[in-house]
Amino acid sequence: MSAASSDQKQFKRMTEAPVRPLILKLAIPTTVSMLVTGIYNTADTYFVSQLGKSQSGAVSVVFSLMALIQAIGFTLGMGSGSILSRSLGAKDKETAGKALSTSFFSALGIGTLITIFGMIFLEPIMNMLGSTPTALPYAKTYASYILFGAPIMMGTYVLNNLWRWEGKAVFSMIGIGLGGVLNIFLDPLMINVFDLGVAGAAIATLMSQCISFCLLLVPVILKKNIAKLSIRLFSKDLSFHGNIWFTGLPSLLRQGLASISTIFLNQQGGGLAGDAALSAMGIFSKVTMLIFCVLLGIGQGYQPVLGYNFGAKKWDRMKSAFTFTWIFGTIVMFVFAVPLFFFAPQLVPLFIDDAEVISIGSRALQLEAFILPLLTVNVMCNMTFQSMGERFKASFLSCLRQGIYFIPCIFILPRLFGIHGIELVYPVCDLLSCATSIPFALHFLYALSHNRLPAQIAERQAMEKTQE
Repeated sequence: MSAASSDQKQFKRMTEAPVRPLILKLAIPTTVSMLVTGIYNTADTYFVSQLGKSQSGAVSVVFSLMALIQAIGFTLGMGSGSILSRSLGAKDKETAGKALSTSFFSALGIGTLITIFGMIFLEPIMNMLGSTPTALPYAKTYASYILFGAPIMMGTYVLNNLWRWEGKAVFSMIGIGLGGVLNIFLDPLMINVFDLGVAGAAIATLMSQCISFCLLLVPVILKKNIAKLSIRLFSKDLSFHGNIWFTGLPSLLRQGLASISTIFLNQQGGGLAGDAALSAMGIFSKVTMLIFCVLLGIGQGYQPVLGYNFGAKKWDRMKSAFTFTWIFGTIVMFVFAVPLFFFAPQLVPLFIDDAEVISIGSRALQLEAFILPLLTVNVMCNMTFQSMGERFKASFLSCLRQGIYFIPCIFILPRLFGIHGIELVYPVCDLLSCATSIPFALHFLYALSHNRLPAQIAERQAMEKTQE
């Protein structure tokens, strides 16, 4: 089959195949890859927690640094992916290749700068991220390996989004999945067998990221993708770079604010209960992120469908995709919420057998369980507007949970309720974020039904492209 014939077949599949089965087929591999990512992050926490509270707290501190690296990688990947998907829907392969190449080589360059500056200012950065004196030596050790792999990690996020937004999520699943499985096996080997401690966990993570990067890059070299990757396609036009960054801005805000919120959480929690709070909320973050990965995987199966059909101007398919994914995601989150509530006290001790850590972590997880089914609407709205290039709305919605609501809550609730205020922060922020997102969702559905919003966006973007 020729490349042109293969590309046309993919276009027809994304714009004509029944919406529900199409989303589910794309969501399964993206959910698997997201779950594996969450599992190997959780595996780090689990194996390091066996070493002690200070070591576990150190991983929680470095998690905010990893979130910052992920933020930039996801920004470039999501920004270029949204442009790529809409361009392929409009049968504009040149712009798609330009978006991919620009974001990929930008990721490698920015990642290298993060490595250099991070290693120079390692100890001040760890202190700024909220490390306690007892956790600092372990945090520095873990962070040094993570910083060394920053270019690879960021390049991996861009390549992962390439396959996902092209509607070929199986490649993403293979690359991310195999790397994640390798990390799970390497953790106990490096930590226990080779007796490398915290450094072993970091080395395992770095090696798995390198494997994922290679697995995602090989199909590109073999030209299995539609959008072309070439240094010659790297854009010198600052407005094009700006388009990628602004389109990916919601991801930067979401991930960047996650990093900042973790710093505040570590500072407030560490001040109230020391390493126990750092460890407990680190476990809370990893467990909830594992569940959140399922929702993100479902949403990431939905995004390329929306992007392609937005480019092809098929509003009815967009409405069907949005409605189905919202309902399906809510049901899935409810299925996870019930066992999380009842088994949280048994779940936390699997990471560390410390009474104070178990008490704080269990209550935080049980409170979050009540809110889980409501999370879908915020994620759906965020992903929808980002897919269409509605930057302001997507950016605003991405700031709600980790920024607009989190920052006042992290300072007010602990003052009012002590350590219980720390446990309440995320459930309260999630509830407020979902309440804010519902009007956006209803307005979007109304606009689709009356052929208003998508047409206006398409006309504006056409004018912007003509001006460029």
